[in-house]
Amino acid sequence: MGVIILLIVIAIIVIYLVAIYNGLVTSRNAYKNAFAQIDVQLTRRHDLIPNLVETAKGYLAHERETLEAVTQARAAAVNGLAAAKARPGDPEAMKQLAGSENALTQALGRLFAVSEAYPDLKASQNMMQLSEELTSTENRVAFARQAYNDAVMNYNNKCQVFPSSLIAGPFGFTAAEPLAIDDPAKREAPKVSFT
Repeated sequence: MGVIILLIVIAIIVIYLVAIYNGLVTSRNAYKNAFAQIDVQLTRRHDLIPNLVETAKGYLAHERETLEAVTQARAAAVNGLAAAKARPGDPEAMKQLAGSENALTQALGRLFAVSEAYPDLKASQNMMQLSEELTSTENRVAFARQAYNDAVMNYNNKCQVFPSSLIAGPFGFTAAEPLAIDDPAKREAPKVSFT
């Protein structure tokens, strides 16, 4: 009788530990899926930028360095996204992505500031449509980033609370890094006004 009770207790403990492990795996997969949504939106953003630059080129011929800065910042952002996609949640990859996206946002801000001085560019249907799409995409990125950060927080909490922390360490569940933007002013979508 004592052996049966001992086996039942061991079985309950094993089932409980398996449930904890499965919960950690589920949480890790959730934040990776949430990052995939960021990937979709940032890729969309990156794909819009060459069209924006092409539209502006005809009007901003002597603003070559502004256009080149946007192109270079986009290339860096694409590389940052590729690194983060390969290792979602990795602190270095997330910092690289955040830095490259911040630089791209600043370069786009300069492009839009320069374009304000060109009434024909401001009135261009292509430029207005691309600007509107970019603003919409910025909002989508913000929502996707919030969902990702929420999933990372949930995962990190599961890794750090007892008794999950007893399982997380030995099985390689390390803390994930949220996607943070340091400067609160950079958290806003670029303001575009062609009026």
